[in-house]
Amino acid sequence: MIWFKGIEFAHPGFFWLFISIPLMVGWYIWKQKQLQGNLAMPTIRGFAMITKSKLPHFRHLGIVLRSLAMAALIVALARPQSSLSWQDTTTEGIDIVIASDISGSMLAEDFKPNRLEAGKNIAIDFIQNRPNDRIGLVVFSGESFTQCPLTIDHSVLVNLYADIKNGMIEDGTAIGMGLATAVNRLKDSEAKSKVVILLTDGSNNSGSIPPVTAAEIAKQFGVRVYTVGIGTNGYAPYPVQTPMGVQYQRMKVDIDEGTLGKIASITGGKYFRATNNSALKDIYEQIDKLEKAKIDVTQYRKKTERFLPFAIIALALLSLEFLTRNTLLKGALT
Repeated sequence: MIWFKGIEFAHPGFFWLFISIPLMVGWYIWKQKQLQGNLAMPTIRGFAMITKSKLPHFRHLGIVLRSLAMAALIVALARPQSSLSWQDTTTEGIDIVIASDISGSMLAEDFKPNRLEAGKNIAIDFIQNRPNDRIGLVVFSGESFTQCPLTIDHSVLVNLYADIKNGMIEDGTAIGMGLATAVNRLKDSEAKSKVVILLTDGSNNSGSIPPVTAAEIAKQFGVRVYTVGIGTNGYAPYPVQTPMGVQYQRMKVDIDEGTLGKIASITGGKYFRATNNSALKDIYEQIDKLEKAKIDVTQYRKKTERFLPFAIIALALLSLEFLTRNTLLKGALT
């Protein structure tokens, strides 16, 4: 019943009293049978002109009202209470910077449509699944720069991420510079957890900061680095523009897994290898599970007594039964 939605009872044991209602009705029926008798009349001519009254049909109204009153009184005794609860939640935020390689080799098509676009699409899904975290974006090739600083406005971040492409900066693979730029974005953060997700498909061959040095800097600032090597095993098809149109050549996959693993080890992170789209998606899902914000929950409950309406209903029904028994039904009951 809608009346009892969200209702709890302080003393539900009183519901056993409902057994008394059928006993009370049974006693009433037995008494009515005891009161019945036979009357012998020599003629019924004297009753011919008596106007028929509907009041005798209501002679059992009293037991109905008393039964309903008893039911309402039992509910009142059980003390119905509405329970209102709410929660205060406190999130210990996580700041994340994604450092993405945009060098020419990221155009290889061992991923669909290519490594760069696959990395973008899967990372955007990752961003959209973490609405409570500040996330930023750093891109690197021969050098590095911040595409988007740490922000909670993920719609802006996603739009900026979608705009990155190869050729924005000179070609090369400056892993150390990319990591150092990402750490620089996190070093002043007051978040409980600071994370860099570094994605590359090559070996460091540019920049003024060695990758291991950048990892040591990250460690000093309490930044954990998850490194992701992206590329199939062996060779990958690489598009080359020629006068005859786009031609494909086999490009050797050369990921410096040793360095990427060392970066992760130094900073307390983890190294992953992605050889196709589904593997890369699984990696982001693993990182998503590893980096969950801690939530402190304080629950409050407020109870409000709801017995009074039932007590009033019981009193009203008993009053109505008393009035009808001593007024309208007085003649029908005698």
